[in-house]
Amino acid sequence: MAVLPARVLFGAAYYHEYTPGYAPEPGREERLKTDLDLMAEAKFTVIRVGESVWSTWEPENGHFDLDWLQSVLDGAHERGISVILGTPTYAVPPWLARQYPEITGERRTGERIGWGARQEVDFTHPAFRFHAERVIRKIAARYAGHPAVIGVQVDNEPGLELLHNRGVFQRFVDHLRHKYGDVETLNREWGLVYWSHRLSTWADLWSPDGNAQPQYDKAWREFQARQVTEFIGWQADIVREYTRPEQFVTTCISYTRPAVEDDELTDRLDIASGNPYYDMQDGLLLPDPMPDGHQKPWKTTGVWALQQTADWMYSSRQEPFLVTETNAGSIGFPWDNRPAYDGQWRQAAWALVARGARMIEYWHWNSLHYGAETYWGGVLPHSGRPGRTYRELARLGEEFESAGPLVAGLEPDADITLVYSTPSKWLMQKYPPLATQDGTPDSAAYHRIVDPFYRGAFDAGRQVRIIHARQLHDARGERPGPTPEEAARRHPVLVVPALYLAADTTLDWLAAYAHAGGHLVLGPRTGYADHEARARQEPAPGRLAEAAGVSYDEFSNLGREIPVRGTPTAQLRLTEGATATHWVDGLTVTEADVLAEYEHPHFGQWPAVTSRRHGDGRVTCVGTVPGRDLARALVEWLTPSAVSGWRDLPPTVTATTGTSPRGHRVHVIHNWSWEPATVSVPAELSDVLGDSRVTAGAALRLGAWDVRVFATAEPPSA
Repeated sequence: MAVLPARVLFGAAYYHEYTPGYAPEPGREERLKTDLDLMAEAKFTVIRVGESVWSTWEPENGHFDLDWLQSVLDGAHERGISVILGTPTYAVPPWLARQYPEITGERRTGERIGWGARQEVDFTHPAFRFHAERVIRKIAARYAGHPAVIGVQVDNEPGLELLHNRGVFQRFVDHLRHKYGDVETLNREWGLVYWSHRLSTWADLWSPDGNAQPQYDKAWREFQARQVTEFIGWQADIVREYTRPEQFVTTCISYTRPAVEDDELTDRLDIASGNPYYDMQDGLLLPDPMPDGHQKPWKTTGVWALQQTADWMYSSRQEPFLVTETNAGSIGFPWDNRPAYDGQWRQAAWALVARGARMIEYWHWNSLHYGAETYWGGVLPHSGRPGRTYRELARLGEEFESAGPLVAGLEPDADITLVYSTPSKWLMQKYPPLATQDGTPDSAAYHRIVDPFYRGAFDAGRQVRIIHARQLHDARGERPGPTPEEAARRHPVLVVPALYLAADTTLDWLAAYAHAGGHLVLGPRTGYADHEARARQEPAPGRLAEAAGVSYDEFSNLGREIPVRGTPTAQLRLTEGATATHWVDGLTVTEADVLAEYEHPHFGQWPAVTSRRHGDGRVTCVGTVPGRDLARALVEWLTPSAVSGWRDLPPTVTATTGTSPRGHRVHVIHNWSWEPATVSVPAELSDVLGDSRVTAGAALRLGAWDVRVFATAEPPSA
C-alpha cells in the first residue's frame, strides 16, 4: 500500500537536463549542487524529474543513456529531498516519429497532427506501445529502487487529443458491437432512423468527423476517455512491477483536457494529481470584480475558481490529492506576464492545502531559456539567481516545515455537495443549450450552468464538496456507491445542476435520497435526457416531477438577465439585485411552494424557484441559471449557518476548515485584499505557524494578502 510522508510535500519540477549547455562540461555539476542547496535552504522536500525528455533517455532507437539522472537523485537524497520519477511517454523523440510515421495522431480522419509540439501520437498504436514500454522499463528498472524515489508519475497531462486514427475508430466499432450486439439494437438505441442513418452492417458506421447525432457523440467521447484511462493504467501496471509497495503511482491531470474522465482515470492510480494554474495579482482580489464565472481552458480567474479546482481534484477519488504543477513565476505567454503580489504564493498554496492538497509542487525550478514555455516563469528567473519568487516560496517552505503533519491530508469541510457529470459536459460542448453574447454556440455551457451554483456557495461563505454522479450512483454497476440513506446523512444538501444525461436508476436514486431525508436541489437541464442522450418522453424533470411537485414542457433561453423577487410567505430572502440568467424552465406547480418569481410580463407566469417536502426530505427546483445575488441567497437559505463556525466575515476574508488525519480541526483564514481586515475568532485555537493561542471572541487582525492557520489544541477524541 502506497504511503506518503506525514507532511505537506513542497517543491518543484526540476529539469537539470534543460540547463544551458546540457552536455557534461565544467560547471554543470556545480550548477546542480547550487540548485539542490538552494532547494534545501528553501525547505523543499520533493522534486519531479525525467518526464519530458524521452530523446535524452533514448537518443536513438535502442540506444539508451540512463546515467545522467544519477547525480540528481543522489544529490537530492543527500539533502533529504524526495523524488517523483516521471515516464517520458507524452513527448515523442524525432527518431521515433521518423522511423514510424504511422504512429502520428489524427485530429480528423486522415488529417495528421504536425510534429513539433507534444502529444502528437496515437498512443494506442502497437509500434508506439512497444517503444514506450521499452523506455518505461529501462527507466523504472534503473531508478525506481533509488532511496530518494517516493513515487512515479506516468505520462503527463493525458487526454489532449481526440484521436481519429483508423485503428482507434475500428476499436470503437468493435466496442459498439460488443456493447449492443447487433446493428438493429444500435439503430433502435441511437434512433438512427433519423435522417436515414439506419445501419445494415457494422461497416456502415460513419467516421466521427462529420457526425451530427448526439447519441454517437456521447458514445465517442466516452470511448476516447476510456482509451486514455486504459493507457495510463497500462503504464501504471508496468511501473508497479519495479516499485516498492510504499511508493505511489500517479499521473498529473489537466482537468479540462477533452479526453479525460478524472474519476475513472484515477481508479487505476494510487492518488490523484493535478495542475491548477490561476491568474495572480488582481485575479485573486476580493470582493471579486469579475461578473461572469466563465473560465479559460487551462487556468482560472478568481479565488472561488481556485478553490473549485481544488475541490474538483479532491473529487477524483474523494481523497486528498497532489498538486504536481502550479504557478511559480508569471505563467502564460510572452504577452501575459503577471507574477504574484507579495503574499499571494502563500495564499494560494494554503488555499489548496486547506482543500486537501498533500503536495505543492511548482512548475518549475528554473525559467527556461528556450522552447515554447520560455515565459512560464520558474522559481528562479532566467538568470538562475534567487529573487523575489524564491524568497516568497522559502518563507512558505518554513511554514510547511513548522506545520508538520498537522495539515497534511486534510479532509475539507462541506456545507453543500455539488454533483458533477463529465458525460453531460461532453455532450454540451458539442450541443450546448446556451449561446455566447454574439449568438454562437457556447461550448462552455455546462460550466455556465454549474459554476454559478458553486460560486454562490463561495460568495455565501460556504464550502462545497464536488462529487461525480457515478460516485453517487453508477448505473453501469462498476462502482458501488452509497445508499440513498447513507448519502442523506453524509450529504444533507445535494445540488444537481445540468445532469442532462442520467439513467432511470440514477434519477430514481435521487428521489430516494430526498425521501430518506436529504435536500435535493435540481438545476436546469437535469434529468432531461436518458443514458443515451435521448430526450425523455415523460414530463421534465424526468422521473422527478412527482417528487418535486412541478413539471415543465417548455423552456427558453434568455437574451438578458431578468429580475427575480421572493414571494411574501417564502423564507428565501432576495435582494434587489437578484436575477435569472441564460435560461428559464416553464415550471408548472402541481404541489410545491413557490419561493421566487420572475419580474417579467411573459416569464412571470412561471416560478423561478420552488420547493416541496418529499418523505423525510425536500426537493427544490431552480428553473434558471441564478445570477450571483440569487445564487448566494439560495445557498444561505439551504444552509442557514456555515460549518466553519466563522461569522460576519468581511467581504475580503474567507474561512476554510477541515479535519486532519489526527482529528484536529484546522482553520485557514485568508484576507484577499490590500486592505487589512479584522475578524472575530469563534473558538479557542492554536496558531499553527506560531507559538500562541487565540481565545474565543478575540479580534484577529489580518494584513494585506495575509493568511493565518489555526487548529484545535486537541483532537475532538482526546
